[in-house]
Amino acid sequence: MMTNQREVIMQKSGIKQNVETFLSCDKPYHEADTVIFGAPFDSTTSYRPGTRFGSRAIRAESYGLESYSPYQDKDLEDIAVFDGGDLELSIGRVDLALEAIEAYTAQVLAEGKRPVMLGGEHLVTLGAVRAAAKAYPELAVIHFDAHADLRQEYLGATLSHATVIRRVWDILGDGRIHQFGIRSGEREEFRWAAAGRVAMHKFDLQGLEETIAALKGRPVYFTLDLDVLDPAVFPGTGTPEPGGLSFMELLQAIFKLKDLTVIGADLVELSPVYDQSGVSTAAACKLLRELLLAIS
Repeated sequence: MMTNQREVIMQKSGIKQNVETFLSCDKPYHEADTVIFGAPFDSTTSYRPGTRFGSRAIRAESYGLESYSPYQDKDLEDIAVFDGGDLELSIGRVDLALEAIEAYTAQVLAEGKRPVMLGGEHLVTLGAVRAAAKAYPELAVIHFDAHADLRQEYLGATLSHATVIRRVWDILGDGRIHQFGIRSGEREEFRWAAAGRVAMHKFDLQGLEETIAALKGRPVYFTLDLDVLDPAVFPGTGTPEPGGLSFMELLQAIFKLKDLTVIGADLVELSPVYDQSGVSTAAACKLLRELLLAIS
């Protein structure tokens, strides 16, 4: 049956097609203010792979949620979000994968929409930030993570999920990256950050309110590595690091983003295979719902 014939039948019957998107994010592209897309890439993962399945798992499990948020008294049904599905990314060529992410992000931004990317490993952030920095020269980045990701190279590679924020710094320079929750990294990473290159807030979210106040009115890209959460509540990630945030601490922080001009965001490092209970994926779904509502 031709696609257009199928659509006509569906319209006449009043039955929706079973097209998998994130919960209620099925507005037409031309009407959307925000565009979700998946970046299923984990070729540089340093410990346990599997984040390439994160975006798919988030979509599938989102139907266990309501579209309404009682925390914010908002509903996904009331905002215009289009889910563009997953990009088809090169597995063996990191450069090509990043180029594809950058090109897609640039197109979304050029059309006046906000990109929200679902990883995938954290390196995918670099492709999106490349595009965002070109569109917004005054861009600042807020980064939640367990790991500093500030290495110059990892096992000889300068493009890695262990180097991603260092590569973002290469683009933005000093004083424009604000890190929170950092509790793991090489000694050199912490010393490099302490030299005034990035604003690193170790262990928790202290200083977030002051950072938000300082960045009001500026374009901000928000990158959320889910391993900022304590593995007791979020074991489904490739590099779990004890001593992290509680779910509610992270949720409350996301609500504060409403006071910023968030021009793009991502949510990365869910590796669903390492949590067969599905709790980690459910947490990622709920955080994505609240993020979309907070920044819209």
